[in-house]
Amino acid sequence: MTYAPDQLHDEVAYIAYHFHWALDPLLDLEHADRRRFVDQINRMNARAQRGR
Repeated sequence: MTYAPDQLHDEVAYIAYHFHWALDPLLDLEHADRRRFVDQINRMNARAQRGR
């Protein structure tokens, strides 16, 4: 099963931006793992915003 290329690009770009990871390792991740990283980044950003 595949999903929208735009969604894949958004997830990869988001993780790469925040964690400074290269493209190939991100593309090698399973979708569920990428989503977990996106969710974790969101939680980290929310905590950082509350701390200001």
